[in-house]
Amino acid sequence: MTVKGQILKSASLIALVTVISRIFGYLRDQRVALLLGTSPAADAFILAFRFPNMIRRMTGEGALGASFIPVFTGYLRGQTRAEAWEFAQKIFWDMAAILAVVAVLGCVFSKQVIGIFTLLGASSLHWDLAIFLNRIIFPCVFFMGLAALAAAILNSFHVFGLPASTSVLFNLVFIVFSLGVVYKPILRLAPEAYRTPALALALGVLLGSALQLAMQIPALRNRGMRFRPDVSFQDPGVRKVGKLMAPVFFGMGIFQVNALVDTIFALSPRMPIGSVTSLYIADRVMELVLGAYAMALSTAIFPTMAQQVADGKFDEMKRTFEFAVRVVSFITIPASVGLILLRVPITKVLFQHGNFLSKSTALTAHALLYYSLGLPAFAAIKLITPMYYSTHDTMTPTRVGVYSLGLHIALNVILLFAFSRYLWNASPALASSLAAYFNFALLFYIFRGRYGALGARAMVASIAKMGICAAVMAGACFAALRFSGFANIERVLSQAGLLAAMIVGSVAIYFGLAWILRCEELPELFLMLRRAEPGAVSAGGIEV
Repeated sequence: MTVKGQILKSASLIALVTVISRIFGYLRDQRVALLLGTSPAADAFILAFRFPNMIRRMTGEGALGASFIPVFTGYLRGQTRAEAWEFAQKIFWDMAAILAVVAVLGCVFSKQVIGIFTLLGASSLHWDLAIFLNRIIFPCVFFMGLAALAAAILNSFHVFGLPASTSVLFNLVFIVFSLGVVYKPILRLAPEAYRTPALALALGVLLGSALQLAMQIPALRNRGMRFRPDVSFQDPGVRKVGKLMAPVFFGMGIFQVNALVDTIFALSPRMPIGSVTSLYIADRVMELVLGAYAMALSTAIFPTMAQQVADGKFDEMKRTFEFAVRVVSFITIPASVGLILLRVPITKVLFQHGNFLSKSTALTAHALLYYSLGLPAFAAIKLITPMYYSTHDTMTPTRVGVYSLGLHIALNVILLFAFSRYLWNASPALASSLAAYFNFALLFYIFRGRYGALGARAMVASIAKMGICAAVMAGACFAALRFSGFANIERVLSQAGLLAAMIVGSVAIYFGLAWILRCEELPELFLMLRRAEPGAVSAGGIEV
């Protein structure tokens, strides 16, 4: 199987599992919206999950994979299998020790953790509930961090399906805890001040994260890992991973701090009540696209890039990047346009139930508009950073992340205090989108200066065709929305049916124009949906 075919096959598997996970993730968020709406209790739950979720994303989407996979790949290629597993075992127990300390500190200093979000004031926050929920949720960083490491180990063997599917189990557990037959008995045992479904949701997060780790342990055992305690911070391989991880972790921390910054500004008295929850849900809707496709390709290309660099094939590595950007842009550009035009129908159909009222829909749809503007940039960043990491350069993305964070904070300040009456609750979303374009542009410029052309002309030519297709699609989508009378339809099933018809029609128009204009990304996209030949899959080493 060719490198491109290998990547597409891996990405198709990851994308399929991720789509399933995102569906359950939507059901999870829909349960939160139904039970809590955009109330102070909803904001308290989301705040309590912010720091643990940030640590999860830092370990699961950046630092661990970026620092561990290149070193572990070197062990697999240059050392015996026993030495490679000995190294992996030391990393596992070192991480366990560090994460255990972090989890304990997060619980002990729960009041201070929540207090970080109130720097600009937070008159509507259920303070005591947020602190209480944080103490329940924070230990999940231990399980999530080790689950991310287990996923990185399996990804090194081109095993993608199992690690990606652990999030499905997490979401299922969360949904079970959101059902009345589960959370109502729990509430009877809780102190009266904390008798809210948010308490059961917090317990669901903790149990779900533990099962994410447990689900991967048998696969690691089957491939040779033994879980004998072996804490060794002085091992040369461990120290090398630590040196690579420190700047990556800091850089990913900066990237995740952007979400914390948005939360701090969302709690400002200048922002409407429910801004934290509306921004969170809008971001989750955007992640349905970003996670299902961009993250799939990002995960699939990183081991390939690491191997290409290890073999000195830098030109092939750059072609891999150029190919990934084109394929992801083929999806994210029309997706961005669709989310912008259909933001209100999408939010209304997906979330306007129970305590999530029309006001909550208006808040969320407004934030979704400005997050959607940055969708192509958010996706591109997830592709260009692995290219740096594959060359063992973890400092440059960190420096660029610092610059991006500074711009992000400055934009938040300017937009909040100068344009809040126009942007309403969406100033953090717009600041995030603008900072993301700056981040990608600077990373692209620096890498091109060091290693030469990255296929920019081919990318621009392809994106121009995509823009034409997306523009025509947008016109058709706008006309359908205007003349369909969606706003006057009251039944949820009728709304969902009309929305589905508009989405299917828009996609058909986009793909049809792409076929007419001979966009080469279209057959590459369909290649992801085809099953590879059994022999080719075996040769590529790609496993479920």
